[in-house]
Amino acid sequence: MIAKNVEKGQEGKTMRDWKRKFATVLTLRDPGVVAVISRLRRVAAVDNGIAIVEMALSSAVLFAMFFGVFEISLASYTSHYVADAAREGARFAIVRGSTSCANTPNLSNCKASTDTIAAYVKGLTYPGINSANLTVNVSYLTGTADTSSGSLLTTWATCSSGTCNVPGNMVNVNVTYAFGLSVPFVPRKTINVSSTSQMVVQQ
Repeated sequence: MIAKNVEKGQEGKTMRDWKRKFATVLTLRDPGVVAVISRLRRVAAVDNGIAIVEMALSSAVLFAMFFGVFEISLASYTSHYVADAAREGARFAIVRGSTSCANTPNLSNCKASTDTIAAYVKGLTYPGINSANLTVNVSYLTGTADTSSGSLLTTWATCSSGTCNVPGNMVNVNVTYAFGLSVPFVPRKTINVSSTSQMVVQQ
């Protein structure tokens, strides 16, 4: 009986010791825990190399923005080029219709075909433009005049037979450029920038 009481007393003492140690750890009074926390505080207080890490992270975002602005600027430049190329192709075509050889004997490429007009547009030299990414489609439209309403209205239909580049018909020049948009951290995309110019053939 006495032995059992002694065992119970020892178990109670052991339990009290564990509780006391646990309470010491929880209140951060244990020497080992205090030493670890002190060491962690010293490590956290040292900022050697932190500027390099901050520069690397901020530079990634900053340069991504810079390259994004450059790419959007190039896309805008390409859009202006495509619009100008379409207008230049239409101007080239309207003075080189079916009667241009007779009206202007010294005119180069008179009575120009659709292939000749497309080659002229592709031959326009613009810095930074790759003519291999350029697609030019040239077509002609035949006009039908309607005065039944009291005013002149013209209905245009695609010319598919006969001589289409006669004066009075309309030339339609469509230029498309495949622009490769490349921005950091964004999947590369190809944007088709397109423009169309229409003018009436003069000769």
